[in-house]
Amino acid sequence: MSAIEPPRNRLWWKQPLDRTEGLWILIAFVWCMVMFFMMPYWHIYGKQNLANEAYRTTPEAFQKKTDEMVAKHKVREETDLKIPVVHPPAGSDVYLIARLWQWWPMLELEAGKTYRLHLMSMDWLHGFSLQPENINIQVHPGYEHILTVTPTAPGKYSIVCNEYCGINHHTMVSRLYVVK
Repeated sequence: MSAIEPPRNRLWWKQPLDRTEGLWILIAFVWCMVMFFMMPYWHIYGKQNLANEAYRTTPEAFQKKTDEMVAKHKVREETDLKIPVVHPPAGSDVYLIARLWQWWPMLELEAGKTYRLHLMSMDWLHGFSLQPENINIQVHPGYEHILTVTPTAPGKYSIVCNEYCGINHHTMVSRLYVVK
C-alpha cells in the first residue's frame, strides 16, 4: 500500500491483515478485557472505590438541613471567618456544604463511630478530598452525595477541593477533627 495511490486503492479495511497486526490486535483486546473485569473485581473485593448514594435536591433544602444540624450540634467557632465546628452524635447524619471557596461547617467526629456524611455543592463542581486518607469524591451541584464513614484514628485531617473551581480554588480547604 502506498500513499501515492489514488484514494479508491488505499482503503485500509480492504487490505489483507498481516499476522503481526492480528497478534497485536489480539493482545490489545485481551488486555482490554482484563482491565474491564478488574474494575468490578477491585470495587467489590479490593475496596478500591467508595460505594455512595446520590439524590437530586435543591440548595435551599440542603442548606436548611445543614443549618438545623449546626444549630443543634455546634461546639465552637474557628478561623477568622467564624466557621462553626459541629460535633454530632454517633450514627447521625452529618452535612457538609461546598461553595466558592469554602467548606461549611467544620466537623468533629468520634473515632470508631459510624456517620452518614452528606455532601453537596451549592454552585460549581467541587472535589471532596480527605487527606491523608486519600478519599476522593466529586461533589456535583443539585445532588446530595452520601457516604458512610467510620473514622478509625483520632487526629486532624484536611479536607481539600481537588476539582478546579475558580480563581480562589487553592483556598478551599477545611479541617475534620476526629476525637476519642
